[in-house]
Amino acid sequence: MAANPDAVKVFAPAKINLFLHVGERRSDGYHDLESLVVFADVGDELLIEPAKSFSLALDGPFGGKLANEQDNLIAKAARALGAKAGRSPDVRITLTKNLPVASGIGGGSADAAATLRGLVQFWDIKMPHDELHTIAESLGSDVPACLLSETLWMTGRGEGIEPVPGLPPAPLVLVNPGVAVSTARIFANLKNRVGVGQATKPKTDLSVLALADYFKSNRNDLEKPAREIAPAIDEALQAISHSGALRTRMSGSGATCFGLFADDKSAEAAAAKIAGDHPDWWVKKARIQ
Repeated sequence: MAANPDAVKVFAPAKINLFLHVGERRSDGYHDLESLVVFADVGDELLIEPAKSFSLALDGPFGGKLANEQDNLIAKAARALGAKAGRSPDVRITLTKNLPVASGIGGGSADAAATLRGLVQFWDIKMPHDELHTIAESLGSDVPACLLSETLWMTGRGEGIEPVPGLPPAPLVLVNPGVAVSTARIFANLKNRVGVGQATKPKTDLSVLALADYFKSNRNDLEKPAREIAPAIDEALQAISHSGALRTRMSGSGATCFGLFADDKSAEAAAAKIAGDHPDWWVKKARIQ
């Protein structure tokens, strides 16, 4: 079948928290966060095509694990942008779901942000970024960051974002051991918060080794309670560490973990070994974009 010349393809990269500091719970129910966020060269893919009414098709290795279209963030994003722009969302969106669902790497948020970017192009909308940011923020805390999909310093509940230039395109290995973890339960089990405000932004033009050294002074506050709830996360972190990673960490609220590697060759070898030892895990070699 020939490609539709009116279709728009959009990439939704995985979001990775290189560190994540969690403050006290605020009066609005959210926690103040502090995080250095990067985006990888692996992710989901969206295809937007003209149609007589809205529809969402799911495929890819994790497509079958998503909720129906009424609850999907892609559908919510299409309808929110359509309402703001005065357009009926008469499109067919096909999501190729390559990233694990609810896994701490922003899959749903990245898909929603990619929907906004794709429909702006598809409908040829001239909308100020501030308005698009407001729509993104209404869809979820991570969606504004995913809208930009570049290295960011994140504060507030996630809506405060500032570009951080100069990080190297460092090799990563992403590992998800296939366990589901409840974000609410992890936050409930979070004890002894160090809080936010102590971290400093990385220097520009870092080498991979300097980036690994920067990791030493930061952490993911959700990692310890997540490991206690789901021991498979601990197993994944150990597998990455034993494969030669410079640094290992869990991303977001898990269960995806990652390792930072000195070069592509060592990352590729590590990914192959981990995948061979754990064929039921999701393992991907990636790079910071």
